[in-house]
Amino acid sequence: MRALNILHRTFVQTTFASSARWIQSRRCSSTVTEKHTQSNAMLRHLTSKIKATGPISVSEYMREVLTNPVLGYYVKNDMLGADGDFITSPEISQIFGELLGIWCVSEWMAAGKPKELQLVEFGPGRGSLASDILRVFSQLRGALMGTTPSVHLIEVSPRLSEVQAHSLTGSQNQLSSREEEPAYRWGTTTTGLPIAWYRRLEDVPKGFSIYLAHEFFDALPIHKFQKTKQGWREMMVDIDPEDPHRLRFVLVPAPTLASSTLIQRDESREHVEVCPEAGVVVQRLSGRIAEDGGAALIADYGHDGTGTDTFRGFRGHKPHDVLTAPGSADLTADVDFSYLRRMAGDQVACLGPITQRQFLQNMGIDVRLQVLLRNTAGHLNPWPAGPGIRHVDEPREDGREVQVLRHACSWPAGSAFTGGNGEEESSSTPPGGRIQ
Repeated sequence: MRALNILHRTFVQTTFASSARWIQSRRCSSTVTEKHTQSNAMLRHLTSKIKATGPISVSEYMREVLTNPVLGYYVKNDMLGADGDFITSPEISQIFGELLGIWCVSEWMAAGKPKELQLVEFGPGRGSLASDILRVFSQLRGALMGTTPSVHLIEVSPRLSEVQAHSLTGSQNQLSSREEEPAYRWGTTTTGLPIAWYRRLEDVPKGFSIYLAHEFFDALPIHKFQKTKQGWREMMVDIDPEDPHRLRFVLVPAPTLASSTLIQRDESREHVEVCPEAGVVVQRLSGRIAEDGGAALIADYGHDGTGTDTFRGFRGHKPHDVLTAPGSADLTADVDFSYLRRMAGDQVACLGPITQRQFLQNMGIDVRLQVLLRNTAGHLNPWPAGPGIRHVDEPREDGREVQVLRHACSWPAGSAFTGGNGEEESSSTPPGGRIQ
């Protein structure tokens, strides 16, 4: 906690040359025509698959629509920014990334300042969050004396990796010429740190790491289940018999492997969504933290085991039917943080979730905002900081809020999760570590 307070006092008084970054400088667009053509191709692909094998699970539907190597939404589209389909907190204001940068350094200091410090980010978007954190690392290089941080990005989209590379390295990067290489791209950041890109967590080198997953887990494929008089049944995606060019949800009459194995025996909800892929990622993440040390911060729209039907689509920042024009819209489902904690097991300890608003307030967002506004006074900004920050730390119009979970080894959590009083740091911390 003391280390976090020192870092915060040092940082909030700092002005960067790029102290005002607004949404207009962080956009990515894709034309309606391109999306329409792509969705037609994806629909043909899906209907062919269903005709050949029968109805597919919602999990398989999401995986095909989002990450199909040829037609996938994340592979083909530029989805971020005001002209895209959604905006994440790092795209709105630099303050979000700056505060996470302070949190990363604080966790490293609390761990005893190990010589190794790997920053690992899942789904880095356009590289905005990493860019802001690296700027903090540069500003706090005195505090980081004795270690040379490295950056490791987990990204499946070739297009986004190019955007990230341009943002973080300029031209100081290259693609791997060998398929067997763990990293498919590497280089040097504009701040002089080594950086590499991977498709899987397993490919990232082992070592003390700070892991960040901001709005990553909500895009992983889910299975959907409905309770019936005969027991739990899985919802599938099928072709509408009245219109061969439309898809529909169907409830399979018999149990599936997923419905027989993924639902808790004491489950009381009538409708449940489970993301086994998220469970696998968290188990591997927890194992690495327990073995090599480190911490992980997971921030996503989610719930603590109370959510039901949360599967939704977004296109042009507006709700979009999940089965209409597949491949033209983002698909997402709220993260079940109670499930992530169960999957982490006793390898690490867990704090949270707390709301992103509370996390940022505990980290000092109000103070940092006042400094930023004071340092940019008199400048003409088409997107004032105030509204942008309100978007970062306030709920969406539908009432949903980003929740923050921390996974780490056994050291004090500081004020980010306790509000400065340390009360949430309980004696139940297991010997292996903590996951939040």
